[in-house]
Amino acid sequence: MFSSMIQKCASSGPMVAAAARRLLLQQQQQAGGGLLCRTISKSSEVNNSDYMTIRSDSQTQKANRSSGSSCDSKQQIRLKKVSRTLSTLNFSVPEAAAQTAVPKSESRDFMAVFPDLVRDLTEYGRKYDKNVATKWFVRALQYNVPQGKKNRGLASVLAYRMLAKHEDLTPENIRRAQYLGWCIEMLHSMFLMIDDIMDGSTMRRGQPAWHTLDDVKLVAINDGIMIDAAIFYVIKKHFGNEPYYARLLEEFSEIKFITTIGQSLDLLSAKMDVTQYTMDVYKSIVFHKTAYYTFYLPVAMAMHMTGYTDPEMFRQAKTILLEIGQFYQAQDDFLDCFGDPAVIGKVGTDIAEGKCSWLAVVAMQRATEEQKEVMKECYGSPDPEKIARVKKLYEQLGIPTTYAIYEEESYNMIKTHIQQISRGLPHELFFKIMEKIYRREA
Repeated sequence: MFSSMIQKCASSGPMVAAAARRLLLQQQQQAGGGLLCRTISKSSEVNNSDYMTIRSDSQTQKANRSSGSSCDSKQQIRLKKVSRTLSTLNFSVPEAAAQTAVPKSESRDFMAVFPDLVRDLTEYGRKYDKNVATKWFVRALQYNVPQGKKNRGLASVLAYRMLAKHEDLTPENIRRAQYLGWCIEMLHSMFLMIDDIMDGSTMRRGQPAWHTLDDVKLVAINDGIMIDAAIFYVIKKHFGNEPYYARLLEEFSEIKFITTIGQSLDLLSAKMDVTQYTMDVYKSIVFHKTAYYTFYLPVAMAMHMTGYTDPEMFRQAKTILLEIGQFYQAQDDFLDCFGDPAVIGKVGTDIAEGKCSWLAVVAMQRATEEQKEVMKECYGSPDPEKIARVKKLYEQLGIPTTYAIYEEESYNMIKTHIQQISRGLPHELFFKIMEKIYRREA
């Protein structure tokens, strides 16, 4: 089987075939000790379910330095898709590569609700100010909220469709689920607006960050607060008479607080010495800052809306969704360094800001003492030359190749965890969410 796969890869060029051979060699090494270790726990809480631990030993370091020296970063990125399909866990191209979780028609229907949302919030604003402030608020909404992929809002609608009884899938209920999805998108936009100010980011979703506009600047802080506050008006308007209304508010409030804890951890970690970065520190940041509101919140909202009340169902959903969140953030970290800014819609800043990223953690696990000194000297500096040195070090350590293997291994492991869910939640929902993000390039 291995030889036939290499022959197929050879048709794509000698570099692809060479990468395939290197990857198969790595897989053979895994059989004797493994580059990646994993532990699957059927009923564990998230903090005890260690989905992937990168192991560092002298043999792995040597192999990856050799790999990095023979293939530059851009070549490795182009070969990443080949590496994914050559995993020892899955020799066929995953279904996720051929389709998306949400049909285009669903996305269009979701976007069609946004003008009505703006109209509702305009009327709400005019109760208190009929001119300047309301017009400014609407401008902030239209500039920040409907941009991007809207994965969080669409995930909430998808979850509702898959969890609701057939007789409850009325146009009115679908529309309410869409409003709830837009509430999550508003929350996401608020976090991005504030995050861009703190990080000094200049681009967001392919356009100048809101705070960089000449007539906005730090007014963007108040705009973010206004958008956040408006969420609760929307929830009250559409769900105020529902028995689960209070649970929706509690879920939003709790997850917003959890996310701000994650933001604090992320910012404070940038003040740490890079030698202190560990996978435990990284996971804590990811769980709190990204995973809860990006993956758990949309599904939890749909579960409340469809009448789920069993705490065990929520616990199992949370366990899987936070694992998916870790997977997603590792992707994001990789794209921040090696992605195309024209595709991802922003310029990567993790190295310059000294963020505790997946790449930095793995690099410190694998680096020699001399390479660690390079990280200590250069990581966290905005100097373009020092940023380039860090990227070159990542290449020397074989980080792009390691990431390709990690992505495939993590995907298969999370699929295994999904299949172990036992309390009535449809497995297909979680597979759909994975399909939406697997092998993304933005």
